[in-house]
Amino acid sequence: MGATATGKTALTVDIADRFPIEVISVDSAQIYRQMDIGTAKPEAEIRARLPHHLIDILDPAEAWSVWEFVHRSRRLIDDIRARGRMPVMAGGSMLYFHAFEQGLNALPEADVELRRRIEREAEELGWPALHARLGDIDAETAARIEPGDSQRIQRALEVYALTGQPLSRLQREARQAWAEPVHKIVLATDERAELHRRIERRFHQMLEDGLIEEVAALHRRGDLDPSMPSIRCVGYRQAWRFLDGEIDRAEMIERAIAATRQLAKRQITWLRRQPAAAAVDCLNLRKDDIFRRVEASLGKA
Repeated sequence: MGATATGKTALTVDIADRFPIEVISVDSAQIYRQMDIGTAKPEAEIRARLPHHLIDILDPAEAWSVWEFVHRSRRLIDDIRARGRMPVMAGGSMLYFHAFEQGLNALPEADVELRRRIEREAEELGWPALHARLGDIDAETAARIEPGDSQRIQRALEVYALTGQPLSRLQREARQAWAEPVHKIVLATDERAELHRRIERRFHQMLEDGLIEEVAALHRRGDLDPSMPSIRCVGYRQAWRFLDGEIDRAEMIERAIAATRQLAKRQITWLRRQPAAAAVDCLNLRKDDIFRRVEASLGKA
């Protein structure tokens, strides 16, 4: 587990050199095909020698939910173990980690038409107005969501429209938690400035590797739009606005780096609250030192 740009892929490769593992990707963006550069997917050479699951499983126009992740990942663990190998979950989508371990309630699946209707209302009224509406029907959920967090506002309103129940009430119902111990390794750092520099360098490298061209190919398809979860991914939504002519290249770069830093901040905050996690400093230790600590932790599992 770790924030963006902390070196999770490199560490899983090191673990694979010493243990018979298969990786379950815990990433809400790497699930999409045709989205390789901006999601920082493991290189093809790595995936050829180290099996990775839940990568490239959906078209960017298709819907996906945390429920589907929980069910698929739990089945994968059984499959991996049946092959005599060790399942390692690696990624930065913290809600997915939480849902896997703690379970989720039987929330309704996404309703495409209802979501489009909510999006049309947002275009007319603005997301803050819909956030206020959410406050009237589910004050507890609204208090946890920023007025501009379109994805979470939309989901909370969708759940209420489909069930007649506030999302907060459904989430308090009984959950089916993972029954076995989960050994957690957190890639952490207290040097925020260095992590920010790493994020900036990585985004510029993505641009050199062809990120704009990758987004342009999606843009030309004609069946995708900025309201979709795939295009709302960090980096993609800023590049999309650049291609639409809403912002220039310099502003696109500035906004994408700022959004990635904000994502890292949220991830770090969540990771600090993880109980019974073995934390390793991803910036100040050499890779071999990090692995020795990880290996020692695994030995205690």
